Amino acid sequence: DPSRGADGGAQGGRGRRAPLFQPCPAAGRRRRRATQRPRSPALRTPRTAPAAPERARSMGCLGSSKTAEDTGVDEKERREANKKIEKQLQKERLAYKATHRLLLLGAGESGKSTIVKQMRILHVNGFNPEEKKQKILDIRKNVKDAIVTIVSAMSTIIPPVPLANPENQFRSDYIKSIAPITDFEYSQEFFDHVKKLWDDEGVKACFERSNEYQLIDCAQYFLERIDSVSLVDYTPTDQDLLRCRVLTSGIFETRFQVDKVNFHMFDVGGQRDERRKWIQCFNDVTAIIYVAACSSYNMVIREDNNTNRLRESLDLFESIWNNRWLRTISIILFLNKQDMLAEKVLAGKSKIEDYFPEYANYTVPEDATPDAGEDPKVTRAKFFIRDLFLRISTATGDGKHYCYPHFTCAVDTENIRRVFNDCRDIIQRMHLKQYELL
Repeated sequence: DPSRGADGGAQGGRGRRAPLFQPCPAAGRRRRRATQRPRSPALRTPRTAPAAPERARSMGCLGSSKTAEDTGVDEKERREANKKIEKQLQKERLAYKATHRLLLLGAGESGKSTIVKQMRILHVNGFNPEEKKQKILDIRKNVKDAIVTIVSAMSTIIPPVPLANPENQFRSDYIKSIAPITDFEYSQEFFDHVKKLWDDEGVKACFERSNEYQLIDCAQYFLERIDSVSLVDYTPTDQDLLRCRVLTSGIFETRFQVDKVNFHMFDVGGQRDERRKWIQCFNDVTAIIYVAACSSYNMVIREDNNTNRLRESLDLFESIWNNRWLRTISIILFLNKQDMLAEKVLAGKSKIEDYFPEYANYTVPEDATPDAGEDPKVTRAKFFIRDLFLRISTATGDGKHYCYPHFTCAVDTENIRRVFNDCRDIIQRMHLKQYELL
């Protein structure tokens, strides 16, 4: 059972060609005047009649003076030009058919854009110094958004969390005051306040309850690296770029080549108001990579602060799986954020059964293969979430498309390298089937 697999426009009608010789109204009027008012023989000036082509040109009635030989040369040139155009079009058609088009879908903040960044690092020579420099502002904005969100949540979550050190109150007030400033100058004063607040045990306690409010995943990563991020000559690492969170709005295409095979990967926004744009990408898709954030089982979506994120991802997966336009397209399922899922499960503060009661009676399948040294609690949690998705894919499908699940950690380059290599054979089979070669 594949579901249990490893982790120039159309040619239009021809219009009529204009006749080579066009009637000339002006010449007609001159002929009529010559007929109506003959000149006196005494006033006429004898002259030699011009040759026929010359006479026709003098009357303005001849559209072209090309000979049959000239016309033949033009026709030959046109044929040669048409052959070149057709050859180029055929080349482009073959290149199009040889390209694997992958569509990344999933709910918001599931890790789709991080997968695209990994493809750049692995297959497109990564990020150049200028691109890294341009990301510094986004990373520092992540720091600002993170500390503002945590400090603001301390008084809004129930029960609220006080600062452990009252002397940090003025720092908390400063952070709240800069929250609405969009064009913010990241001074050393700002970074000093952030560092002191992050060391406050009250702030840490509020961070531990981040599932109760909306906090970006990279908050802890960058707050723990505030010393390097604040440097004047700071240069982001690849891991910094992978962790950096920027909302995806619109459709972004990344092209890369693996072993002389061309891939086009399309990344689209996952928030609800972005999903209406997905239909633009469905044409000629080789495969869909659906990304699900497994660690979101105890979180709610940003759009309404009520709907469970993992249930939203399951509902979205079901709507894509049963979409009538996609019933022949298989889905590669990336069960993402396995590192964060393991942390939550081992911490034991947010139990999966509190959000998914059926977990209490779940038994790990006999064919489940845990990672080396993996805690049995983590194995049970990740396979439970996997089976939630497979239950949807096996309920329908009629054998026309399949779901291939893989456990992923999008910020782990080696993990994504290994998983994508495993997926390439699957994608190749899908591509051959797409063009009826298999």
